Amino acid sequence: MKNTDTASKTSGNQSAEKALHILEYLAEQKEAARLMDIAQAMNMNNSTTLRFLTTLLSAGYVDQEKDTSRYYLTYKLAALGQKVNENKQLPRIISPYLKEISETLQESVCLAIEQNSQVVYIDVCEGPKQIVKAMQRIGNIAPLHCTGIGKLFLLNYSESELDNFIVSHGLDKYTIHTLTTREALCHELIKTRRRGYATDNEECEIGARCIAFPIYDYSEKIIAGISVTGPSVRITDAFADKWAPYMQQMTRQISARFGFSV
Repeated sequence: MKNTDTASKTSGNQSAEKALHILEYLAEQKEAARLMDIAQAMNMNNSTTLRFLTTLLSAGYVDQEKDTSRYYLTYKLAALGQKVNENKQLPRIISPYLKEISETLQESVCLAIEQNSQVVYIDVCEGPKQIVKAMQRIGNIAPLHCTGIGKLFLLNYSESELDNFIVSHGLDKYTIHTLTTREALCHELIKTRRRGYATDNEECEIGARCIAFPIYDYSEKIIAGISVTGPSVRITDAFADKWAPYMQQMTRQISARFGFSV
């Protein structure tokens, strides 16, 4: 005899999966989509597809053009994504990756976000027998222009936003290596964008270096950064060259969790 509870659960799971596939399909379309095109893409008949779309319409995730009756996504999903950030899910999601990276590289690893044009550290995984810089403690802040993660956030800035940042915050000198001119900073940001990661070459603290990699969300905005930090004798250019592919692979996996698609 067929187990009706199991059958019901299986049917429910399949229905949820089909609804999610419709949302994903609509998200990939540059224009509103016709019912018949959605049905064909889902390998379903029109009436079944219409039933799913009606449910999504009622829930507010999908809407229709008045003149063509074509379907498109609303911003409700984006609002849900924003609530995920507001609920501080980012450290919870990324923490296991930090631990894996720290164990693999045998160095300290930090996670940070940007708030009020400053770097704010929200998670730190200390490497074995290593001491994290005092600045890199959970809740502590750091400048944008002389930290690896900070430079990543500056990649989000337009030319005018960067000018306003420099005027309002300045480019204070922390060490002899700190970049204190707009020209030098912009040159470094170009290098950062080209190679896909940022560096702090004793610019914030003498004797300490870091390499930092971006975390993107669905809008292709850098929402966080992960930095590998240690003494300058260990975090060398050779170290960066060796581990950059691994770090980029890991941060791509993390970014995918936030809706980023390569």
